[in-house]
Amino acid sequence: MKHVRWVALVATIVLATAGTSTAFAARGTADEKPTASEVGITATTIRIAVVADVDTPLAPGLFQGSVNGVKGWAKYINANGGLAGRKVVVDFIDSKLNGDEARSAVIKACSEDFALVGTSALFLNNVDDIEACVDKAGVATGIPDVAVVTTETEQQCSPTTYAVNPPQLICSTRTENPQTYQGNAGRAFYYEKKFGKGLHGGYILSGDLKSAENTNRASMSQMQFAGAGIKADFETPVSSRAPQSNYTPLVQQLKDDSSNYAQSGGTFNTTVLLRREAKLQGITDPKFIWDCTLQCYDRELLKQGGADVEGQFVSLLFLPFEEASSNKALANFLKYTGKNKADGFGVQAYASGLLVSDAIEKIVSASGVNGVTRQALFDQLDATTSFNAGGMIGKTNIADRETSPCYVLTQVKNGKFVRVTPSKKGTFDCKPRNVLEIKLDLIK
Repeated sequence: MKHVRWVALVATIVLATAGTSTAFAARGTADEKPTASEVGITATTIRIAVVADVDTPLAPGLFQGSVNGVKGWAKYINANGGLAGRKVVVDFIDSKLNGDEARSAVIKACSEDFALVGTSALFLNNVDDIEACVDKAGVATGIPDVAVVTTETEQQCSPTTYAVNPPQLICSTRTENPQTYQGNAGRAFYYEKKFGKGLHGGYILSGDLKSAENTNRASMSQMQFAGAGIKADFETPVSSRAPQSNYTPLVQQLKDDSSNYAQSGGTFNTTVLLRREAKLQGITDPKFIWDCTLQCYDRELLKQGGADVEGQFVSLLFLPFEEASSNKALANFLKYTGKNKADGFGVQAYASGLLVSDAIEKIVSASGVNGVTRQALFDQLDATTSFNAGGMIGKTNIADRETSPCYVLTQVKNGKFVRVTPSKKGTFDCKPRNVLEIKLDLIK
């Protein structure tokens, strides 16, 4: 693989300004005629693949939001002049929560598409076909994978994978025992300040896939060590398919332990079931902390949960959709994706698209419309040390796969997501203390 890390040479000139342009046509290259410069690129189109788990009976429509976000980004780009003098075409390939389907999807994308954007495939545990993907020149350059969901270690640590929300595992420690994991646990400091020390409760992990369970375990362990820490009364995996009755003993344990905190790391419906059971058993204290992250930032949580999810905290690494008037990039995401299709995975997929279009604009500026190749995209991504998708997400070091310290905490109030901290619209809490590194032995 011929990835050349030029961070030291060009990091000072890479500015994350995606979302600020009004046109994406080639600049300064008016006399250059676009040609088929790379696999997936013709004189008139740039094909982008989004591989995601959607059509699955286990969790119907699981990552449809990622597909919607990539398609929304393409609509935005095409409505503003195209990219490198070409129209962006999106190919959705359903990985169907299946390892074989995921591998077939990336093989197909390798031969037909320029890059993978918004990848959200839980069983993508073999990246050989991504890393060995041959470019137009016949070189095994690999195909850039700008992913949203990366639960498998192989994908997280692949040099072909980049993410606007970098993986928790610090890959240089992958072969160590224990490994080192990074994560944003900023909300723990808010909970401690508002509710006091001595917080403790239950951590319910996603129980359908070991890699997802490990991801939950890493992030939940960080909550136990941030600030004074939110101690674990228990940690247990539960399937997203489990009925409400499976939560009965867990809620009883919360009561027996006089817990004041609980978090479910599964799909949003697990939080709905947990809250329903808690209400049924009489846990109604407004000071009890019900915690969740981006998977709960979904209209369906409000619709299905109703009054049962009042007071639910939801932590975000992007601006709340309710604040579109404060940020142009966010407003464009909602406009081109559709408010009724927008969710937490979608906004990260859209931001992933902006990362790619921002990089391609830099390639065109330096090398013209026919300088757009997979290797050139790799080089730009390897030089992007500060990216914020036009202020829609917190500043993130893409090249070095570093967790952003920036977050926003929302809470369900009167059936709506309401910003809690920081109080000013359009802003993030980006204190360095928010990012915590811990050691866990999760790779056996």
